[in-house]
Amino acid sequence: MTSPRVLSLNALSKRFGSVVANDAVSLDLHRGEVLALLGENGAGKTTLMNMLFGHYMPDSGGIDVYENGQPQPLTLGHPQAALAAGIGMVHQHFALAENLTALDNISLGSEPLFALRRSRDRVRAKVQGIMDRSGLNAPLNVPVGHLSVGERQRVEILKALYHDARILVLDEPTAVLTPQEADALFDNIGAMTRDGLSVIFISHKLREVLAFSHRIAVLRHGVKVGEMVTADADERAIARMMVGADTPVTAREPMRPGAPVLTLADVTVTARSARDSLQNANLTVHAHEVLGIAGVSGNGQSALAGVISGLLRPTGGSISVDGRTIAHPDPLAMIGAGVGRIPEDRHHDGIVGSMSVAENMVIERLDDPQVQRHGLLNRDAIAQNGQALSQSYDVRGPGIESPARLLSGGNIQKLILARVFEQSPRLILANQPTRGLDMGAAAEVGRRLLAARARGAGVLLISEDLDEILGLADRIVVIHDGKLVEVATRDREEIGLKMAGEPA
Repeated sequence: MTSPRVLSLNALSKRFGSVVANDAVSLDLHRGEVLALLGENGAGKTTLMNMLFGHYMPDSGGIDVYENGQPQPLTLGHPQAALAAGIGMVHQHFALAENLTALDNISLGSEPLFALRRSRDRVRAKVQGIMDRSGLNAPLNVPVGHLSVGERQRVEILKALYHDARILVLDEPTAVLTPQEADALFDNIGAMTRDGLSVIFISHKLREVLAFSHRIAVLRHGVKVGEMVTADADERAIARMMVGADTPVTAREPMRPGAPVLTLADVTVTARSARDSLQNANLTVHAHEVLGIAGVSGNGQSALAGVISGLLRPTGGSISVDGRTIAHPDPLAMIGAGVGRIPEDRHHDGIVGSMSVAENMVIERLDDPQVQRHGLLNRDAIAQNGQALSQSYDVRGPGIESPARLLSGGNIQKLILARVFEQSPRLILANQPTRGLDMGAAAEVGRRLLAARARGAGVLLISEDLDEILGLADRIVVIHDGKLVEVATRDREEIGLKMAGEPA
């Protein structure tokens, strides 16, 4: 970049016990630049940004923010100092008060604590000016709880800009957006960078990285392993830098679908919100088939997964597995019918944290005589199984006898995948199966799902990553406000319109 520097991270290091999260990482950011920060899970991206924003105190190194071309040392470990220096951070999970209006959320924290009254006209005028310049528009008088996901994302960014951010950090900014919302967001960001805003964004979607960034920096095992100008990069080069080798890609071969494995007939779940509801859902998953469920987060995916896993009792309709109606669908009945479950919330629904890694790997096989007989657990067999699966699925941690809660999120996911795939289920409910996994592990999940499809299983893939669905699914169904609609197209724009509830 020929524009002046606005930020320098100088040899930042951070250690958590024996784990080195960042090792002397240096990074520059220029005025008007969009810098993509990439790396595998656990590479140190979030730790680095948390040091920048003052959430963490680095063990060594420093940060300079430039004023009129001159470096000014940033006070470390204090978020208020970062805000005062013009650094704003928008996290993947929104930090908004849903009962307050968008306007109140944007201005929250900017008024003196003991002010007698607020100047709403002044606040509104400033926010309107920001919206006019950036193209980011949000209904200011509506409570945030009533806004769409895309509107909430815009409120988060407007909040940072309201506090005069000139450096904006975005953590997975499009994780819960439709393709159209993602494209619009980056168009808006492009307009703001032309006015001088500088952006660092963390993403795992290489298509977006290549389309919208100017420069790419890659971390691996806490070390910055390289940078590249985006115009000179491609997905293979980025992947090689991230993981140190080419990431294998498993192609989805055409396959004739078999008999129905799962059938939902007019299944209804009545709840207070669309997130927990289904409306007369009809769905069939066949053997030798991956059926992808595409949708923006909070449109009924949780209800659909809850019904199929047996955690949620439908208020109407019927569920059949392999042609047999499940009269009382509960977890035991669904597991007994041959349903393998990869839950969205791996900590809450996927493991018993106080039990060992090895025990969690057999927790759904307690009727297996190799695991227990006459009420007595076969500890040797459980340990041997845990050791074998940990090696096969690359589950890393303190050991198979340690509590599962001590594993990282990505390794908990690998534990669950090992438990499910090794049972060779008739139906695999894969709910966000690659969330929290790095590129190599995510590619391995895709390979195993396609291998299960090849052996005759049906796979129901629920994912907010449209690229993942397009790569793996034979058929695609869009879910919006608890309603399921099958789409015949594989065009991203048309699917995105359906995800937003609009006619294609």
